[in-house]
Formats: sequence, structure tokens, C-alpha cells
Amino acid sequence: MLTTEIVSRLFTGFNNLNVMIIGDVMVDSYIWGNVERISPEAPVPIVNVEKRENRMGGAANVGLNVKSLGANAILCSVIGHDRKGIDFLNLLVKEDMTNEGIVRSDDRLTTTKFRVFGNHSQMLRVDEEYTDDLKEDDFNRLIEKIKQLFDTRRIDVIIFQDYDKGVINQQLIDYVVAAAEELNIPVVVDPKQKNFLNYKRVTLFKPNLKEVKEGLNINFDPNKQTELEDAISRLSSLLEAEMVLNTLSEKGVYIKWKDGSQIIPAHLRNIADVSGAGDTVISVAALCLALGIEAPDMAAIANLAGGLVCEEVGVVPIDKIRLQDEVIRILTN
Repeated sequence: MLTTEIVSRLFTGFNNLNVMIIGDVMVDSYIWGNVERISPEAPVPIVNVEKRENRMGGAANVGLNVKSLGANAILCSVIGHDRKGIDFLNLLVKEDMTNEGIVRSDDRLTTTKFRVFGNHSQMLRVDEEYTDDLKEDDFNRLIEKIKQLFDTRRIDVIIFQDYDKGVINQQLIDYVVAAAEELNIPVVVDPKQKNFLNYKRVTLFKPNLKEVKEGLNINFDPNKQTELEDAISRLSSLLEAEMVLNTLSEKGVYIKWKDGSQIIPAHLRNIADVSGAGDTVISVAALCLALGIEAPDMAAIANLAGGLVCEEVGVVPIDKIRLQDEVIRILTN
């Protein structure tokens, strides 16, 4: 049971954690403007640009969430030797985050998502990326970076943030999970389809409903609790996962752990943008897990955090003080 004192101690404890985040980092590139007329060339709106902005996205947004919560985020990924790669490294400097886990490749683009907003609404997204698996040299350099971090840093929790862009493969998963077991480090996963069933023996697996259905190649009605429970039980058994945290969109989350399971409803929010909510959920869950919080409390706090960031436009990290206040107001007795 959460109390104000436990929550305060938990959020203070975040400040002492080192978090390794392995996955597909990206640049989120925003164009903001106003729409006043339709183009004479095609039936599309004309956006008069007022502002451009680059933000860290993908696995890097998980890093931002981890940092916003007070912990030290160490990103392990591969970016290109290109202009957006330089932009990404500059963003790391701006956020005072280390680049010691970053590999630069001559064979890849830095994944970039260009978003165009007109009158505060997203109108278009353009993606620039490679999704092929890493070439052997890049893969070996990434593994070496991770090994060096295990040798030189105390790592309190590992997050796999998978976007199917090619950085993560089964060989990488197997190496990291085996090393984590030896070092007694919890491993949490935000999966995508390609590697979905490759994440064996992890501590926490966090899919959404679409990923569960596609990953297991089944269809079920999540509104029927028995069907939801059966699907997650099957997934947990296949992966030998200690916990499965299934996000249910506007319905909240479903958490299954060794001794039980529970649906935690979402809280009413003024939803502006759901982008990045999953990144926030996995970040908060990982930090709570590293500090030994019970599974239902961890899921409830992560559920709150995911809802809060949906009130903001664009991909933004969680506000630690606001989250702590919300947790105390809603989840404590």
C-alpha cells in the first residue's frame, strides 16, 4: 500500500539510479505554423512556418523520461554519420546526457520523424530511416560499448526500447539478458513485432493490445476479462517473463505478476496527443522496478504517468513533480 512517505522516498530514490537504454534512437523534427489557405496546386493546406524544433525521440525519449525523473540515462544505439546524427549528438549535449553508448555508422541514416503542425494540430508526418539489421561491424561495436558499460558502471535496470528499426536483434537480446542475469540487473522491454517472442526470461514485458494480438497471432476481445487474462497468461508462459504489463489505451493497464493480476483503469484526462505515452510508461515502470516497488503499485504509477503526458502536444517527457503530486493525490490513503 502506497503512503505519502513511501512515494516521497521512491521519487527521491530515482535520483540514485543508472539506467541503460538499448534501442532505436530517433530525432523528432517539428515544424510549427499557421494554416490560412488551401494550396492552388493541390487540395492541401499551406502551413506558414513559425518555428522549427528538434527533439530526441524513440529510445532517446525514454532516456529523456528517465532523466526527467532524476535518474542517469545511458543510451546504447546506432546513428548515422549524417546531419541528423550531428543534431542528435547536439541534443545529448543540450540535455547533459552521455554519448558513451552511441555508435556512429557510415551505413545507416539517423532515424528522423518529421512532424508538421498547423493551428496546433498535426497535419503530416514524414519518416526518414533504415530498418535493416545492423551490419556486423556496427553490431560488434555496439556490443563492445555495452560490455564496457557493464565493466565500468553500476547499472540498476536495463530497458529494451524496440521500434523495429534494426538496432535490436536476437543475438543482442540473448547477450544482454544473460549478462543481466549474471549481474542481477532487472530487464524491462517495450517490444515491437519483429523481436516480440525473442525476449525470453525478462523481468517485465510491456506490450500494447495490438502488439499482443500480432505477436501471438491471435484475436481476442480485451473487454472480456477472461479472454484478456488467457492471452496474457499465454504470453507470460511463452516468454517466461516475471511480469507482463499490458497497456490498454484509454482503458488503463493490465498487470500480471507471479502472485496475481489486476486491471488498473485509466484516469479521466484532456487528451491532446498520445505520442510518446508508451515511452513514459516503460520509463516509470523500470525505475519503480529497480527500487523494488510491488507490481500493482508500479503499474498504477506508470499508468498515471502515461495519462499525464497525453495532455501535452508532441512527444514530451514526464514532469517529475507533477507526477509525484498526482500519485500522492490519487494513489495514497
